Amino acid sequence: MMEKSSRSIDEQIRQAMERGEFSNLPGKGQPLSFSQNPYEDPAWGMAYRMLKSSGHTLPWIETRRGIEKDIEAASQSLAQTWRWRQSALDEEQPCSLIEEEWQRALAAFREKTADLNRRIFNYNLEAPSDQFKRRRIDPEREIEKIISPPD
Repeated sequence: MMEKSSRSIDEQIRQAMERGEFSNLPGKGQPLSFSQNPYEDPAWGMAYRMLKSSGHTLPWIETRRGIEKDIEAASQSLAQTWRWRQSALDEEQPCSLIEEEWQRALAAFREKTADLNRRIFNYNLEAPSDQFKRRRIDPEREIEKIISPPD
């Protein structure tokens, strides 16, 4: 039985380490194995392992990956148009054409984020718990991140 002491837990652990009490633990020096999913339903364990070993995953995980990929693509596309806009303005090209193209890109980005937010809503219905849910995209905030100069 562990004796009561006024020493802190950290102090007790430090002293145990100095005495070598952690030196002969099984697996010492080996990488940790994360092959077991603590959130996995044990009844579905074999099915999950079969999916994983054949290169597949759960549908809601694939959905999330697709959403993240499309968010990144939409942001990159808008950022590319923003850089083009800045370059065209520096070269003193006609402002009306530049702004027209920028407004088209903004409208396309807002439309894409509206579609992504619908997909996120459906994904959140599939996700098995709140910790896996994804926030909706705020297009105005994302636009601001792209057009604001870095600090």
